[in-house]
Amino acid sequence: MVNTLKRAGVALAAAAAAAVGMVGGYAHADWVPTRPVEVIVHTGPGGGSDLLARAVAHMMEAEKLLPVRMQVVNKPGGNGAVAAAAIYEKKDDPNTLGFITSVWIANALTTKEAKITIHDLKPIAQLMLEPAVFAVRADSPYKTLKDFIEAAKANPGKLKQSGGSITSRDNIIRETLQHATGAKWAFVSFPGGGARLAALLGGHVDIMVIEPQEAGEQVRAGKLRVLAQLTEKRLPGYPDAPTLREAGFDVEATPQIRGVVAPPEMPADAVAYWEGRFAKLRETPSYRKYIKDNQLEDAFLTGDEMRKSIDRISKQMRSEFVASGIKVVR
Repeated sequence: MVNTLKRAGVALAAAAAAAVGMVGGYAHADWVPTRPVEVIVHTGPGGGSDLLARAVAHMMEAEKLLPVRMQVVNKPGGNGAVAAAAIYEKKDDPNTLGFITSVWIANALTTKEAKITIHDLKPIAQLMLEPAVFAVRADSPYKTLKDFIEAAKANPGKLKQSGGSITSRDNIIRETLQHATGAKWAFVSFPGGGARLAALLGGHVDIMVIEPQEAGEQVRAGKLRVLAQLTEKRLPGYPDAPTLREAGFDVEATPQIRGVVAPPEMPADAVAYWEGRFAKLRETPSYRKYIKDNQLEDAFLTGDEMRKSIDRISKQMRSEFVASGIKVVR
């Protein structure tokens, strides 16, 4: 009887392997998309997730990795809550994906009203870690981050920083620096990266935390000056700008991941298909160039490993929120 069951189990496993197959370490499914794929992002046009999703859609098409096109759909609101709910509502739709950032992790910790969070969605692939920099206008009187901090100490609450939500990396690093230095400056929240950058360029705020792909052109054109980098080591594109620790501030910045999730009940063969497609994209020259040009760090993970990464960041954020006096609800 035991041998019979064992043989049956082996037969079932063999049948499953034959149906799914393995290519490059990733399951190769029979399913392929036959209609345009909806890619949901939580930012408006010009935000980091919007720019990345459109770049990925272009690369997927240029590299001929998909038989259909990817269409980016903007669902701003609730620091990712609106987008998360829109993905969740698709239930088992294999033609829907979402691009996420660490903001989605923060939202799950701090927003009781967010009924659907990143933890309710299916992880597909963590693509990268995204560094950031503190930047001011090129004509700003602040030549270093220390200059800005000292000015903020001398004029509590008068200097302004543009950013996203209060739970964004922008504000958390501000809170961390304020706690470490005793300086105080205001935080002005904007709904999208384009508006945050426009506020800085227009002189309405004094400083911002900015991602490389959102402001690379302005930095190269000399419109912005980088004061410090939220990185462990200096980025190749900014060899003269110190890291926070090099600038004299022994603080840690929350990792900013960018990745892909799917509706919670997406079939296993569709999950396997998308994991394989993103793994294949990672190997292409156009993707490697995108990573290099935008000063990003390749940090590819799928499935359970991506889930573990999210859990690690969630634990770190929880500690930072508690230390900064931000209420944690989960």
